[in-house]
Amino acid sequence: MTRFSLSLVAAALAAVVPVSSRAETNFGQVAMHVAYMLQSQHYSHRDFDDELSAKVLQNYLNMLDFRHIFFTQQDVDSLKAKYDSTLDDHVLMRNISPAIEIYDIYRQRVKERLEFVKKTLAAHKFSFDSNRTVEIKRDKAPYPKDEAEQNKLWMDILEENMLQEKLADDAKAEEAKKKAEKAAKAGDKKPVEQPASDVASKKEEELTPVQRVQKDYDRLLESINENDQEDIVDFFLSSLSQSYDPHTEYMSPTETDSFNISMKHKLVGIGALLGLVDDVAQIQGIVVGGPADKQGELKLNDKIIGVAQGDAEFVDTKYLKLQKIVDMIRGKEGSTVRLRVNPADDPGSTKIVSIVRGEVELKEKLANAELLVTPAEDGKESLKLGWINLSSFYADMENGTVSTTDDVQRLLARLIKEKIDGLVLDLRGNGGGSLEEAIRLTGLFVPAGPVVQAKDWQGRISFRECENEKAFYEGPMIVLTDKTSASASEILAAALQDYRRALIVGDKSTFGKGTVQTILPVERFMPFFAKKDRAGNLKVTIQKFYRIAGGSTQLKGVEPDLVLPSIRDVLDIGEASTDNALPYDTIPARKYSLINEKPYPLAELSKRMNERVNANPEFQYIVEEAKRLKERIDRNTVSLSLMERQKETAESKARREKQDEERSARVKSIADKNKEGGFKVYHLTLDNVDKPELVIESDFTREQSTGMRMAKKDDDEEETGPPSSKFPYGLEPMKLETVNIMRDFIDLTAKRPTTAKAEGAVTK
Repeated sequence: MTRFSLSLVAAALAAVVPVSSRAETNFGQVAMHVAYMLQSQHYSHRDFDDELSAKVLQNYLNMLDFRHIFFTQQDVDSLKAKYDSTLDDHVLMRNISPAIEIYDIYRQRVKERLEFVKKTLAAHKFSFDSNRTVEIKRDKAPYPKDEAEQNKLWMDILEENMLQEKLADDAKAEEAKKKAEKAAKAGDKKPVEQPASDVASKKEEELTPVQRVQKDYDRLLESINENDQEDIVDFFLSSLSQSYDPHTEYMSPTETDSFNISMKHKLVGIGALLGLVDDVAQIQGIVVGGPADKQGELKLNDKIIGVAQGDAEFVDTKYLKLQKIVDMIRGKEGSTVRLRVNPADDPGSTKIVSIVRGEVELKEKLANAELLVTPAEDGKESLKLGWINLSSFYADMENGTVSTTDDVQRLLARLIKEKIDGLVLDLRGNGGGSLEEAIRLTGLFVPAGPVVQAKDWQGRISFRECENEKAFYEGPMIVLTDKTSASASEILAAALQDYRRALIVGDKSTFGKGTVQTILPVERFMPFFAKKDRAGNLKVTIQKFYRIAGGSTQLKGVEPDLVLPSIRDVLDIGEASTDNALPYDTIPARKYSLINEKPYPLAELSKRMNERVNANPEFQYIVEEAKRLKERIDRNTVSLSLMERQKETAESKARREKQDEERSARVKSIADKNKEGGFKVYHLTLDNVDKPELVIESDFTREQSTGMRMAKKDDDEEETGPPSSKFPYGLEPMKLETVNIMRDFIDLTAKRPTTAKAEGAVTK
């Protein structure tokens, strides 16, 4: 689990329920049953033996110290001598003391490092004028052999921390200067009054670089000290589970709740987004129509300083971890939570806000769509294209009230009603979700037939089918993928590619996760009278899935028909980059009928695409940046010289400014050439899909998109990169090229869309 950062590790271990309820569960017994479940339920059916014991230990050490900067090689050698071949024996005997012991050593090493940090920051003046470098990614680096070597390493780490703060301060000063010059040029002499709620948030910026670095490390130690036995066992069992494969996970009750929320896009709470500001929970968003919104007293930027359940006493929440506070505010539907609040408009006062908890729908990640109307230019007819954005395959697995397929079908019905010429299903960033939804969704585009095959540990092969007699949409279709499209996304993309139903466009491959998991409650395997209220769940790999053509998506992913330049292709993303990944293999193909007997004209499509890509400066920017990034990744070091870093920063800034100037010139040139305007883009959500009038994208607000009112931040108007509206035609390059590919696809196949249901009646 080297992919976790220390901050994420701290968050993952956050305490979330009162210690009194946790003490009821015997975590030694939980650990033993998780180990037995892995042996009997995992696809590999591998024994938890000495070899796996060594792997668990290494996983655990890496999870705690993923950069190899807190433990020394002496620590590691000592722990390996003691536990390399015995962890399995301890766990199977219900003994979790080794996990606690190792964590306590880790905690002590962090405390020792923080003492070194404090002394060094107080006594040492960093000059930033050396030619030394420091490693960026250290998960494969050797541990420092002893304390002396560790101190030398930490001097470099601290110099890099301080250099980062110096560069950040320089950037803030330059930005402040720009704003002042802009205000002076506009003749605005009146000072801008700062909201009272923003004053406290400025305290962090007022700290010196030394104080900010010290505070970051202090926070790390605080989070480590807050972890109790349940947290540590969760950490350890995650290391054990992922020794079998990357997608087998132990989930604590809190992690299980988060998983269920992500699948249902619903939760029971008050409908507020919290963030930490100066160690206090601040209201940063309010869900429109949620309990807090309906009650009306809670406002954006209010700070929560205490939480009480019903009529119980308040618990002071200052300095608590955010997850703890969130868990206290969530609860049973219909129950009351009281909040002690410092109002944003009167920070010196305090008020009590009582809110009855209710179901909150999280709309931001639900399926949504766009209707793109292309400009008629260069003798080309205008096209109407449907674009469906799908970030996950969500579902309510218990009650069936939430369904990706039902939602997509509603959107698709409206697009069909608008007489679209083609459809793009955008699965970029879609990490998967419900296997059932992937199969059902495939059935919207192909008639009844096999969708995916699976093989269990005994080699038994099964398959799943979609059952629609006729496809809901039969017109031209592109599935857009990237390196982060995984699991259920790969099942759908592979099936549509094998059926020759859709053109697959995107990065060189998808993620490569070809395994099936199920969630098993640990308590189900524990004795009837055992204390098991906090036993958690095991998400365990039980099968590998395969394409209907016989190949697996495991490791290799789905290779698109047409590959577009992408910076993700040089990043360490994908199943092949994970530890303990299951191997690639094949099984016999199933019998299925191609939707299109005639092969797609891929050679001509590729030729046209490459001509445009090679002539499009936006893609050349991507190619050049990917090359620079690959060099940095391979180098894996960063300079500790201020002059060198300032030079790199100046070069990057000049490059971005040049690109922005060139992009602006292209936008103006295209606008001047096309007097009738560019693309017309209409935004469809599950809230407005059935309304008679379409909503133009430019009129669609952030609140409408997310279903949440958000507090404005200082940097809301600042951009980390050019927004879509700044690109030619208002579309980012991959989106624009996909539209061009669709036009070619329609032209070359001479196929106009047909539909199974003209009015798009939704099947429930």
